[in-house]
Amino acid sequence: MKFDTVVRSFESIVRKTGEWVSWLTLLMVLVMFGLVALRYWFDTGWIWLQESVTWMHAAIFMLGAAYTLAEEGHVRVDIFYRDMSPEHKAWVDLLGTLIFLLPFTGFITWISWQYVELSWAIRETSPESGGLPYPWIPLLKSFIPAASLLLMLQGLVLLTRSVKAIRGSSS
Repeated sequence: MKFDTVVRSFESIVRKTGEWVSWLTLLMVLVMFGLVALRYWFDTGWIWLQESVTWMHAAIFMLGAAYTLAEEGHVRVDIFYRDMSPEHKAWVDLLGTLIFLLPFTGFITWISWQYVELSWAIRETSPESGGLPYPWIPLLKSFIPAASLLLMLQGLVLLTRSVKAIRGSSS
């Protein structure tokens, strides 16, 4: 398998995850509407459903972060970057990925692993009475290293593109 094929498959994983997670936004809005309707029209509600909105919101941000990076949608301090040549932008992206993104994602993956592992081991449930049952809490906590790994994959894609841009401009 060629290196370019691997890189394209990394980006495909990131993009498909981002597209899938975007549907959670619609689901979250519908569930929230349902919760409001239950509360105000029927004077009732379910804690597990309310918790699910919080976790959907978290999943959208965590699992959508790599997709946002792929789409260049993250906020930047663009004062200098926007006026740079493509080669200089590639250098900034390369160094930023090597110095900040990959070490950060590696650290988050490493530090969150035991936290998630413990959640699975103790069959964690919601601390709220009537909250989300097992296995939802461990599954949702698993989004932390998953988000980090997705960002790492997209970081490798960004690294590859940056190196190609730098080599292409110096040829």
